[in-house]
Amino acid sequence: MRCKRCRDRAVIELRRHNVAFCRDCFFHYVGQQVGRAIDKRRMLRPSDRVLVAVSGGKDSLALWDLLLALGYRADGLYMSLGIGGYSERSKDACQAFADERGAGLLVHDLAGEQGYTIPEAAGRAAGRAGRSSCAVCGLSKRYVFNRAALEGGYDVVATGHNLDDEAAVLFANTLRWDTATMARQFPVLEATRPGLVKKVKPLYRVAERETAAYCVLKGIDYVVEECPLVAGNTQLKHKETLNRMEEASPGTKHNFLFGFIDKAAELLRSADDAELTECARCGMVTQVPGDPEVVPVCAFCRSRERLLRAKAGERALPLVEVAR
Repeated sequence: MRCKRCRDRAVIELRRHNVAFCRDCFFHYVGQQVGRAIDKRRMLRPSDRVLVAVSGGKDSLALWDLLLALGYRADGLYMSLGIGGYSERSKDACQAFADERGAGLLVHDLAGEQGYTIPEAAGRAAGRAGRSSCAVCGLSKRYVFNRAALEGGYDVVATGHNLDDEAAVLFANTLRWDTATMARQFPVLEATRPGLVKKVKPLYRVAERETAAYCVLKGIDYVVEECPLVAGNTQLKHKETLNRMEEASPGTKHNFLFGFIDKAAELLRSADDAELTECARCGMVTQVPGDPEVVPVCAFCRSRERLLRAKAGERALPLVEVAR
């Protein structure tokens, strides 16, 4: 098999594009896809300070490497979730990556700063049937990433969500017709008011298999093992379903996600008119309650208070649910 671009021996085939590439031309292709995503969606300006949310996995480290190669001022942010040796190995991978490139890495510790770990936050520890560990993790990350970027003076937070991730989330939201969440699923979320930092997903055009190949061919040492708390995660099941569809018809995930972004996302976003205000507990952004008598408290503060009360053996006070 020959490289589509230079006719040298190919090392990877991309069936959704009906092409194959040698090592160097594959790097060119991935960089081109990320550059096109940044330019087309106006994700980044040359002067921006970028904070890359890194986990030690292939996607976030590939993204950090690509942004540095493209000349952006990009620091990493690792949040320790308290998942035993897995979290330690992940932090070590991020630190090693940063040290090799002379890049800055911010490290935040969830237990030290917020008083709980993700294993503690999952299930009954939250004082109720509970969010899944993945839901608690996602809520905690979004909060800490936004706050760390604000306090550090960063212009943009970049995350390593790839094409497979975004297609699986869209698939799940479409099955539920969760239009409110779909309205926020876009490669760029602008900072629409003080207290919010712009969020971007430069890898949305790059498949998961491609980020793995990029790291292997680049010699980037990443944590291969999955998070031990992810077993049974619904998104993984949706990924498996989409993978079977992709195998039968290459380009399915690409067409599904890009069709949504190009044809439907703007319609849903224009209908998303949620009014925002400041959380009475932490000062971060949350939605205005429907009842003007209700004090606005963000989802993170509600979740954190329930957990800390449960850990202390106290009965959690009832809080009015206000969607973040």
